Amino acid sequence: MFRLAVAAMIFLTFCFPPAAVASQTDEEAQINTQRTLLFKDMEKRTHIPWKLLAAADEFERNVRLSRRDLPKQTGLIGIYIQPERWSGPLSPAPSETDPARIQLFGGIGKDGSGDGKADPANDEDVLYSYASFLSQYGRGLENTKIGLWDYYQRDKSVSLILGHFKIIDRANTLNLSGRSFPVPLRYNYSYKSTWGDARGWGGRRIHEGTDLFADYGVPVLATSYGIVEMKGWNRYGGWRVGIRDIRNTYHYYGHLNGFAKNLREGMVVKPGQVIGSVGSSGYGPPGTAGKFPPHLHYGMYKDNGRTEWSFDPYPYLRIWERMDKKK
Repeated sequence: MFRLAVAAMIFLTFCFPPAAVASQTDEEAQINTQRTLLFKDMEKRTHIPWKLLAAADEFERNVRLSRRDLPKQTGLIGIYIQPERWSGPLSPAPSETDPARIQLFGGIGKDGSGDGKADPANDEDVLYSYASFLSQYGRGLENTKIGLWDYYQRDKSVSLILGHFKIIDRANTLNLSGRSFPVPLRYNYSYKSTWGDARGWGGRRIHEGTDLFADYGVPVLATSYGIVEMKGWNRYGGWRVGIRDIRNTYHYYGHLNGFAKNLREGMVVKPGQVIGSVGSSGYGPPGTAGKFPPHLHYGMYKDNGRTEWSFDPYPYLRIWERMDKKK
């Protein structure tokens, strides 16, 4: 288990280097503007909300980054339609581009660009095919949810896309790369890299995060835009909050002393927003506290469309700390 965890850490550091996710460049902002225009055009043509298409694209783009069994993204859009789904399961040509033959064999590939071809390498064709698949279930978010489940056949994938949709809908933009250190820099705190260290309470396991030691009551801040997936008690993490960001990364805040007023599951938060305070809760039934010095346990997890695993947050924390010092 430990070796697998270390391998995951190395793989994630390669696929998601801290510097690559710390801030957004002008080029990335320009690309997001182009994507937004394409999503909005598809909304007019298929009646699928552009923000939901953007959420699905964000989900799939991050899945492709973390899986070696899927081709690398080459175009503007990250949505990938498997050849057998594009051309039809019985089609003799997996990369078929003739819309009539695709329809004959039950494929979902369509011509979205108007050039007479249904090209799986064409962004417009891919997005139009994906949106058209969802639109066959009818208008409205509830009908679209059914279409998403039929497409992915995985509840977790659907919930992640809907979470991304809620974040994008609230922010009304795709430029969501802002970050924050999880405690205000004006307070006394300390931390070091301890991801992967052995832990014994509750059975042998590894430490899946970084501990930031600070006094009771020090505010705990959201590190990114995200949606609150979990709030409550965990026998290991005590009072804890779990927030999923737009990059399919789950941020775990444990051992809290309490939660911010009005914080609730399903709520969208932004970087620097107070979500709770430092405490020493955990290692027992609800209300257990004081078994260790007060600190924030901060963990990061990645979902690749199949499973979820932890990776080392320490390099990211160092970068976000430096970024906050420059503000």
